[in-house]
Amino acid sequence: MPEQPFEPERAIAGTGMGGAMDLAASEAETLEKTPGGPEGTGPQERPRSLWSDAWRDLRRNPVFIISGLVIVFLVVISLWPSLIASGNPLKCDLAKAQEGSQPGHPFGYDGQGCDVYTRTVYGTRTSVTVGVLATLGVAIFGSVLGGLAGFFGGVWDSLLSRLTDIFFAIPVVLGGLVLLSVVTSNTVWPVIGFMVLLGWPQISRIARGSVITAKQNDYVQAARALGASNSRLLLRHITPNAVAPVIVVATIALGTYISLEATLSYLGVGLKPPTVSWGIDISAASQYIRNAPHMLLWPAGALAITVLAFIMLGDAVRDALDPKLR
Repeated sequence: MPEQPFEPERAIAGTGMGGAMDLAASEAETLEKTPGGPEGTGPQERPRSLWSDAWRDLRRNPVFIISGLVIVFLVVISLWPSLIASGNPLKCDLAKAQEGSQPGHPFGYDGQGCDVYTRTVYGTRTSVTVGVLATLGVAIFGSVLGGLAGFFGGVWDSLLSRLTDIFFAIPVVLGGLVLLSVVTSNTVWPVIGFMVLLGWPQISRIARGSVITAKQNDYVQAARALGASNSRLLLRHITPNAVAPVIVVATIALGTYISLEATLSYLGVGLKPPTVSWGIDISAASQYIRNAPHMLLWPAGALAITVLAFIMLGDAVRDALDPKLR
């Protein structure tokens, strides 16, 4: 029996009035479920911002997850070191000097008979405190100066550029030897102040370039044409779109400041005893590296892991916030 040709009028008529209405309703429902609808008239997906895209990429990045877990652990033990170390880092017994691992003392003892494990745990607090506070100071001070210079330009921009050139010409370690050698305080504040003094030019130049790029965008020009004040332009339109490079550089620099504190303490101009610091312990253990290498390996290993974790975190944040790498 030959097939009958398909006739739309007959098909619709065969369904009756109710069938035609059901068919129309089903087609409308299909269009509503289609993303964008016909010719873009349907509901559209809400566009994601740079920060939401960055957070989505970070959650899928194993480097960010591993480094983030390490940093969370370091922050926890820096706040509550007694959770994993019940001893006193300043309690020493000369009779046990340079002894190796023992039950209850897995890292052995240093040259003064102090527990290396306890001192390594408590040294985390000093290093993390110095790194975080120095990074915050550098980021805030440098961002404010660089952002204002990039926004207003003119003589202030030129003056800041020459000033940053002067600070860039100062070697960091040599500057620390000169400036911190006259300080007698045993607190962390002179070291933090020195890092902020010599660290702000890098953040300042990055913030200046980001602000100059952001203020040339169309939305900033439109807001200016509508009568927005300078403060509103800076806080509402420019800063949210110019802060990403500053965050990336500051995150990477945090690990650098931790290693700089250890370097200055190793040279004897940073933190001083009785402050517990990885740099101080590494300096004291360097002369016993042949007879008791455990005195040097554990604080040096903790320092290396901490610095590496912050650098890895900064690299992951950079990859997530840089549109060119997408």
